[in-house]
Amino acid sequence: MSTQNKAHKPIKLATQSEHAAYFMPMLESFAEHGDLNEVVKNCVVKSCELLDSGVPLFPNDFRKENDAGSVRAEYEAYSGDELENLDETFALAGRMLSSRSFGKVIFFHLQDRTGRIQCYAEREALGDDAFKVFKKLDVGDIVGVTGTLFRTKTGELTLKCSGVKLLTKAFRPLPDKYAGLTNVELRYRQRYVDLIMNPEVRDTFIKRSHIISAIRRYLDGQGFLEVETPMLVSNAGGAAARPFETHFNALGEDFKLRISLELYLKRLIVGGLEKVYEIGRVFRNEGLDTRHNPEFTLMELYQAYTDYNGMMDLTENLYRHVAQEVLGTTTIVYNGVEMDLGRPFERITMIDAVKKYAGVDWNDVQTLEEARALADRHHVEYEDRHKKGDILSLFFEEFAEEHLIQPTFVMDHPIEISPLTKKKPENPEYVERFEFFMNGWEMANAYSELNDPLDQRERFKAQEELLAQGDEEANTTDEDFLNALEIGMPPTGGIGFGIDRMCMLLTDAAAIRDVLLFPTMKSLDTDKKASKTSTAAPEETEIPAEKIDFSKVKVEPLFEEMVDFDTFSKSDFRAVKVKACEAVKKSKKLLQFTLNDGTDTDRTILS
Repeated sequence: MSTQNKAHKPIKLATQSEHAAYFMPMLESFAEHGDLNEVVKNCVVKSCELLDSGVPLFPNDFRKENDAGSVRAEYEAYSGDELENLDETFALAGRMLSSRSFGKVIFFHLQDRTGRIQCYAEREALGDDAFKVFKKLDVGDIVGVTGTLFRTKTGELTLKCSGVKLLTKAFRPLPDKYAGLTNVELRYRQRYVDLIMNPEVRDTFIKRSHIISAIRRYLDGQGFLEVETPMLVSNAGGAAARPFETHFNALGEDFKLRISLELYLKRLIVGGLEKVYEIGRVFRNEGLDTRHNPEFTLMELYQAYTDYNGMMDLTENLYRHVAQEVLGTTTIVYNGVEMDLGRPFERITMIDAVKKYAGVDWNDVQTLEEARALADRHHVEYEDRHKKGDILSLFFEEFAEEHLIQPTFVMDHPIEISPLTKKKPENPEYVERFEFFMNGWEMANAYSELNDPLDQRERFKAQEELLAQGDEEANTTDEDFLNALEIGMPPTGGIGFGIDRMCMLLTDAAAIRDVLLFPTMKSLDTDKKASKTSTAAPEETEIPAEKIDFSKVKVEPLFEEMVDFDTFSKSDFRAVKVKACEAVKKSKKLLQFTLNDGTDTDRTILS
């Protein structure tokens, strides 16, 4: 049986079965992607033989009653005699991961979500026809088995099969059982294979699920209400990050994917819910590294009638509870470094941390010029737009963060980097905010929340100015949120936890991708798509005659005699002279233009 394809040689199978044609589209796809080999062909030939014998490849009439892990846990201590006297039949289902044939006897391992168990199939017990069918199965196939337990001569707990049924035929071979799946990028792209081949990976994600469940149980026990808030928003605020943008066709309006959970949860505090939390995905249009993925899981909670001190107590108790419940200990080890969640967490101000690790006493810094001079002496890079508080934060990041291995709260941040936080009454240049650090990583961020709508409006205005200067991570004014604050929000403490980093620490995972089932990856066919797009000839379309609205046309005085009015009358553009153009720092998209529009006053725009 064969078929012809322009991209490869005819596909030939060692069978005359009428079922062979059914598999040809799949084999064509395999060949086009370079995945067709003799193992795949032999698998298809055996599949044809099974179909010829009336054996379906994808039935759904077997019901699993037992798990491999629970069977092993319950009966591992039984002796051979005790198992022989055990009057119980088991029904398990899972994937065949190995097979060793000894003529009339076959040993194989069955793996389900709870683990593996050895199985034993012999022709005498199954019958000739069933045994013949079983021999046509391959490693990787999903089967259902029934049978009783016994111990082999080597003492291994084993299921003696009285029946074996094919439930799902696998056409792609699994990686070699000894080499396993070791290609890191392939593991991320094909997580389904990674989960099959690497039990420790499966354990990591089971543990991640337990971590999130433990967080929920703790917060529910503290009287918090779990809620859900919008992912599509018109104003993405609550964090310093670039959002993803999309278009909502039904409304004819541009939307953004949320970058935090904060502003909607605070609206609920205004509404009187008092203690709320959400665990959900947020999206930030930023880079990829070992600790960052553009979509990640964030937990934010807000509690009325408390402050950032209450949030510190909650964080300490929550981390301790989750570690004890999931790991059975409050001492964790990450990358060989032991961290103790059982003892009180250190609390230090940002100013004291900079003094401790950089040897700079920020209390002596009175002006922006002094801050810049200190930064120059210590080789800390800053931008013209950075103010004194921004430079303090840069000092902290440069000199202190890496030393914060044990659980540490860093408190009292400068107001310049905390637009949604309540000022410290005794020193309004700083705010009631802390960041929680472990292993040199920021694990959580918390505030005494700003509930003064007048102050909040001024903070938003300052953020707008930063945005105009090219800071793509600055917030924009959210009038509805201000409206909510004007209704009145009680004194509130709030905190945001990075769930993924928490899972990294508690599972000893080297990178954030190791705790995300399907991390963001560049598409393998991106270059091909780009090539097709660039080589495709544009379709010619007839452009209807345009009715010119001359009221929209304005030519600046300097260029009235130089501009073709008939050409520019079809647009809303103004003719100006570009005096200077330069890239905006920390922006991959923005350019800053200095323009002369004929009024003797230079205009600066960002584009």
